[in-house]
Amino acid sequence: MMDADASADRPRVLAAVLAGGHSRRMGTSKAIVELGGRPLIEYPLAALAAAGVEAVVVAKPHSALPELTVPTWIEPPEPAHPLCGILAAIQRSAGPVLVVGCDLPFVPARLLAWLAGLPGRLVVPSTEARLHPLLARYDPSLEPALAAALGRSAPLQRVVGELDPRIVTEDELARFGHPERLLFNVNTPDELALAERMLNR
Repeated sequence: MMDADASADRPRVLAAVLAGGHSRRMGTSKAIVELGGRPLIEYPLAALAAAGVEAVVVAKPHSALPELTVPTWIEPPEPAHPLCGILAAIQRSAGPVLVVGCDLPFVPARLLAWLAGLPGRLVVPSTEARLHPLLARYDPSLEPALAAALGRSAPLQRVVGELDPRIVTEDELARFGHPERLLFNVNTPDELALAERMLNR
């Protein structure tokens, strides 16, 4: 019989909402653009709060951010690479890190809680043979490999694919909603307009 306190032995998972990108295609910080009258970053933060997962925001020193109710951790100003934020979170966290992009407005709390609880050094969704490393769970033991990859500016998808991840399949994602909607990320003004329409469906 499983010990009722077994879950207490699991390492605490911290969510790191990444907001340090240059947002060149958007033309302004994605964290502060408004969707449905709210800053975009508030959507994943609200979902994480509903999931009961402690969260921080990881950003560059001069990243534009709205007023936040969670801590902000500062990543190095250079290089401009998502691994920079991921590593900053792993290095400060006491356990696994659930990485969530600030531009993912439709990720539900149930999916986030489920991802946070999955075993494995690296857990990452995949749709149409494409990995989604900005909605993934990273173990601290990956730090050396990720740091080496950052040092050679390796593309994040390739890095993740080479680390033998536990793949979250489309069928698994479909338990929480349509995978395309769940993983929809907002990179451009056109995608922001589409997200506005999706918000009202």
